[in-house]
Amino acid sequence: MVQSHTLKARSIYLERLIAFQDTPLVKVITGIRRCGKSSLLVLMQEYLLKSGICKECIIAMNFESLQFQRMSYNDLYEYVSKQIHPHKHYYLFFDELQRIAGWENAINSFRVDFDCDIYITGSNSYLLSSEYSTYLSGRYVEIKMYPLSFAEFIAFLGYHLTNYKTPLGEIKKRVINTHGDIVELRELFDAYMRYGGMPGIADIALEQDKVMTLLDGIYSTVVVRDILEREKRRGQARINNAELLRKIISFLADNIGNTTSLNSVSNTLVAENMLKNQHKRCTPATQTIASYVRALQESYLFYEAKRFDIKGKEHLKTLGKYYIVDIGLRNYVLGFRDRDRGHALENVMYFELLRRGYDVSVGKFDSFEVDFVATNATETLYVQVTESMREESVRKRELRPLQKIPDNYKKIVVTLDTALNDDYDGILVKDIMQWLLH
Repeated sequence: MVQSHTLKARSIYLERLIAFQDTPLVKVITGIRRCGKSSLLVLMQEYLLKSGICKECIIAMNFESLQFQRMSYNDLYEYVSKQIHPHKHYYLFFDELQRIAGWENAINSFRVDFDCDIYITGSNSYLLSSEYSTYLSGRYVEIKMYPLSFAEFIAFLGYHLTNYKTPLGEIKKRVINTHGDIVELRELFDAYMRYGGMPGIADIALEQDKVMTLLDGIYSTVVVRDILEREKRRGQARINNAELLRKIISFLADNIGNTTSLNSVSNTLVAENMLKNQHKRCTPATQTIASYVRALQESYLFYEAKRFDIKGKEHLKTLGKYYIVDIGLRNYVLGFRDRDRGHALENVMYFELLRRGYDVSVGKFDSFEVDFVATNATETLYVQVTESMREESVRKRELRPLQKIPDNYKKIVVTLDTALNDDYDGILVKDIMQWLLH
């Protein structure tokens, strides 16, 4: 059933769903738990109702509800088919469908047997693994959903953005509260960097204890239900050590923005006494570590950015970087700290590029590293991220890799602290807060 309470808009995702409305493709919305997938389904249902679709033609099921948790895929088919009438077009919404074993059999039958438009959410990429998506091969489109962007974070807290012209003639964004007062943008950005962008934080007034409780619930659900319990349901015992899983999470969270290999994860866990057995033959095999890291990626807690050889135009197999889906979850895991603010900014920038539809890699040009090579159908963008550009040594360090690249693709440096110049021979320097809001 369509919920009645007012939901905050997630326009970027809703517009993508609407673009595929009434096409033969199954719409599959993926992302970490509590990032807003269920709400997006409700927003789409509300859109359909406002468009004149009758309520009886919308069938919605949430498999987190006890009402549906015991269903088999046969039960699912029977439940839906009893509500279907000939000569009508239906919209089917299935939330957290991965909980139903063999779900793909029912979905494929719906496609064949009924005149319907299908929408699915899942909190684990195992939903679309090659083993389980065979029936849907070439017949679905994936809408990848992430926690709130900085602009969404501001909107969810009840503020709104306006444009203004600076004394230098630049058009920038600033924040206005409900009384029309100007709010310090940096204060909101600091809150975003501290608490992250899980949508639920908008309901708890950014009170630290409540935010930590919210993040604890999300973290525990991902680790326990989406990883450990899922492994049991799959009948496999590859990932059964909860303590090792948590230590790997801590390691990856601590090393966002650093080039990382699975061997280095294993070796560091032993060297830093994060594993009890330090005898060489007891060191976790790289294959075991790989299984745990893969599970963290499948649950959308961590994403890997592959290295890309800019000169050779190819992706490299080693030394990519891992980023955590929400900076607030990182602070929950590691505690609040400022010593690696640059890497935290890099993490935020990585996911903003993904939100904007780019494929994102870590760039390598000879011995130099470019933080991000972002590509889409129409452009390539080289991006450096740094906390400040005021010191000459930092400017040289950040600009040098971009200056070495001989092509004419757009090159930018984003920073919290800009210097006087905003253009260094065609390399643009942007205030990261303003860039995130444009």
